[in-house]
Amino acid sequence: MDVFESIRRRRTIRDFKPDPVPDDVLHRILQAARWAPSSSNTQPWHFIVVRSKDTIAQLGEICTQGTFIGQAPMAIAVVMGETRRPQLDAGRALQQMELVAWSEGLGTCFVGIRGEQQDQVKALLGIPEDMELVTVLPFGYRIMRPAGTGTPRKPMSEITHGERFGQELTFG
Repeated sequence: MDVFESIRRRRTIRDFKPDPVPDDVLHRILQAARWAPSSSNTQPWHFIVVRSKDTIAQLGEICTQGTFIGQAPMAIAVVMGETRRPQLDAGRALQQMELVAWSEGLGTCFVGIRGEQQDQVKALLGIPEDMELVTVLPFGYRIMRPAGTGTPRKPMSEITHGERFGQELTFG
């Protein structure tokens, strides 16, 4: 699948087949994250790959906004070291991971983890206190909804502007 098609077709997935993610696919996902741009090329990220069913089940119990994590065959915790823009740098790596995963037939869903849940996940995964846990992404081969149930998008004319805000963008 080419990059544009992967971007256009990608959907958030919360239902996964139990099939394990092969090492070569995992490696491509991690390489995509590693190659993401970062502020001043600091590459502040760390990725904790979790395959233990017990640990994944615990993550599903802790992360109440993402209990579906507990059903995934694999999860990757995204942890940021010191950087001026942790959310921006993490977001770039996350998006690249999502797109490569999608092109390989997998899906994922960003899970917000806050407050006490952050502390619990950090303790479970041995994440140092001074590092920022951005998310835990569940990964698995996707179980798709019927065609045509994708999220609609606003028309281009509502979100684009030519030269100045409020002016119509024209092509050609």
